[in-house]
Amino acid sequence: QVQLVESGGGLVQAGGSLRLSCAASGLTFSSYAMGWFRQAPGKEREFVAGISRYGATTSYGDAMRGRFTISRDNAKNSVYLQLNALKLEDTAVYYCAAGRGTGRVRDYDYWGQGTQVTVSS
Repeated sequence: QVQLVESGGGLVQAGGSLRLSCAASGLTFSSYAMGWFRQAPGKEREFVAGISRYGATTSYGDAMRGRFTISRDNAKNSVYLQLNALKLEDTAVYYCAAGRGTGRVRDYDYWGQGTQVTVSS
């Protein structure tokens, strides 16, 4: 049974930082590219960042580029998302996913339950 478990979300002031983690089990982790998505209330799920199977290639949504950093540790079956210079509009539930590493929701096979990030003024 595949499980993706996110952690590290919380309440942070604008301009602050958070580091999200996603621990994977039940799959051959290095066989999957990984992605982070987010979804705010009333909005569609949005691509945040993707990383290739061994971490050589990363990609970011336009609104996150330069502020967020995705990384992975295949020895720990984990993927991370460093969020810096947070803005109010970054408030959302953040999901990690295993799949092709693209920006499309449909290209991912497995999803975590999400972790809430709330940015306050």
